[in-house]
Amino acid sequence: MSDTDQLFTGSIPEIYDTYLVPLIFEPYAADLARRVADASPTRILETAAGTGVVTRALAPLLGKDVRYIVSDLNQAMLDRAAGRQGTDERIAWRQADALHLPFEPGSFDAVCCQFGVMFFPDKVAGYQETLRVLRPGGRFLFNVWDRIEDNDFSRLVTEAASGYFPGNPPRFLARTPHGYHDVAQIEADLGKAGFSAIEIVTLRHESRAPNARASAIAYCQGTPLRNEIEARDPQALEAVTSGAAQAIAREFGEGSVCGKIQAHVIVARA
Repeated sequence: MSDTDQLFTGSIPEIYDTYLVPLIFEPYAADLARRVADASPTRILETAAGTGVVTRALAPLLGKDVRYIVSDLNQAMLDRAAGRQGTDERIAWRQADALHLPFEPGSFDAVCCQFGVMFFPDKVAGYQETLRVLRPGGRFLFNVWDRIEDNDFSRLVTEAASGYFPGNPPRFLARTPHGYHDVAQIEADLGKAGFSAIEIVTLRHESRAPNARASAIAYCQGTPLRNEIEARDPQALEAVTSGAAQAIAREFGEGSVCGKIQAHVIVARA
């Protein structure tokens, strides 16, 4: 993982929330929220919450006596999430590193994480920390993206960016969001951390945008891919975004675009 892979700063949180969340995250957030709520937990921790798409989906499904802590490593992302959520006495916002959680052992009935574990520098250590704060019998629910080849817009954007920098291609999307897709590895890592009763399902959805450029902006400017592009050439962001938009339009048309997205959903018990 690059040092810039976890940097969601500057204008990235706003662009991420405006473009990327509706493009790829909302259907999986609704699914994860339903799975969390199905067991009626009363003490919930969300890690790597980003701009709060799961929080917005889950909060309406919870009872009035629930304690729900929403955390993220990046304060700028958490600020965006809190601003969108509005006042809710059940929710507490906490800047926290998922590998060093500031909570007592056995504090939660459920821990959920939407497309965040791929960013853990040490997956097993992150899982062990999650297990530590879960009560016995508690559930860890999370999702990860499948291979980049099974996610159309990510693939096309990565190919376009690589064509612009052939000698040093920006590989953030392939390396990190889509870099932890092997279900056997995921199950093995959870087992090493001490989890049991591990269930993994693969869900396919459609990713829709009003046009190809909106999709390109989402990935090129609303993720740490932007950091990689600007590190190579501070003036190249618009050119790479336009090239990615052209690549998407060639495959999916000039109007509204619809591509495949695919991810794994994992539920493990403490």
